[in-house]
Amino acid sequence: MTRPHSKSRDRIVALARRQALIRPRDLSDLKLHRMLLTRLTDEGVLERVGRGLYRLADAAPMGAPDIVLVAARVPQVVIGLVTAMEYHGLTTEIPRAVDILLPRKMRPPVMDHPPLRVFSASESCFREGVVRTKIDGIPVRMTSPAKTVADSFKFRRRVGLEVALEALREGLVQRMFTPAKFAKFAKTNRVLSFVRPYLESMS
Repeated sequence: MTRPHSKSRDRIVALARRQALIRPRDLSDLKLHRMLLTRLTDEGVLERVGRGLYRLADAAPMGAPDIVLVAARVPQVVIGLVTAMEYHGLTTEIPRAVDILLPRKMRPPVMDHPPLRVFSASESCFREGVVRTKIDGIPVRMTSPAKTVADSFKFRRRVGLEVALEALREGLVQRMFTPAKFAKFAKTNRVLSFVRPYLESMS
């Protein structure tokens, strides 16, 4: 197989160092042929980490690969619930899928990997309490600790009440949020009356 021109190779490597993950359309922006990704992968310069996603083969291991892959493929989703709990250090649960929030009218994304667990939310529930961060160099939209826990009570039938209570307890003990901050999102989610006895016993 013909080796890519050194200048093209250097441009792709430089791009991968800047933004951690690259996609075929990124090469189109550089006016380079997408087949270069396959060639550089065969040569061991790049590695394919997901459908249409590549990174440098010698890059440091990703800290949260499943979150990063979802955020890179579907940047408009919000990472939440158990996935966000684990990231914030609010639970001992190990997520079996990446939990994402979507507006009710948005079609759920389809991904081969990682598995997704989709939660439909109202516009206010979807927009409020969302923070923008970067994980492994990739922009990620994720619910804040207080919003994450409030959402876990809203969706407690799927998440589990014990998981929600553990997250509330940890959030208060670690001072990730105040009772008032949590109550604000619990009110938005219309679960404040349900959660108030638990909140008062922990405050």
